[in-house]
This record gives sequence, structure tokens and C-alpha cells, in this order.
Amino acid sequence: MNELYRVMKTGGWGIFQIPQDIHRAVTFEDNSITDPKERAKIFGQYDHVRVYGMDYFDKLRAHKFLVEAIKYTETIPKELVTKYALMQGEILPVCRKV
Repeated sequence: MNELYRVMKTGGWGIFQIPQDIHRAVTFEDNSITDPKERAKIFGQYDHVRVYGMDYFDKLRAHKFLVEAIKYTETIPKELVTKYALMQGEILPVCRKV
């Protein structure tokens, strides 16, 4: 997150999508899980080591980003949800550097 903030131009913005469980308050992380099949089972992909919880937005804010948590799937037509491969109910972190 520090590196994202460092390389972003002042006034820039980004959507920092990550594997997230919106029903989890706190991020789950376990670097000791090294088996690719076990990682895929627990984290959704073999090369991931965490599933972010709702604390993700505060983690971004702690790195100086201005963050809006937006449920775009509730505001755009279903065709666009499909086109952009969004998950229904997904909350997108729209981050700005001021």
C-alpha cells in the first residue's frame, strides 16, 4: 500500500480490488499455508496469502489514501456488472491521493 501511494500522482485515483469477504470484519492472513491447493481452497487462488475483511478500507486510509467504499453493482445496469466482471454486492475501494 505504501508503494501504491508513493507511485500515484497527486490528484490521481485508483480502484484497488482485492479478494475480500465483506462478512469478515478483520483480514485473515496466514503465510504458513504454502501448499498451492490449500491456498486456493482458503484464499481463492494458489498465489494469495490473505482474504481482506471490511478493515481493508481503513488499512488504505492509514496509508494516507482518501477512500470511498462504493457498491457499484447497486448503481449500474446489470449489463455493466457482467461486462466488468463485478461480483454482486462487491464494495469497490475508490482511492485518491490528495
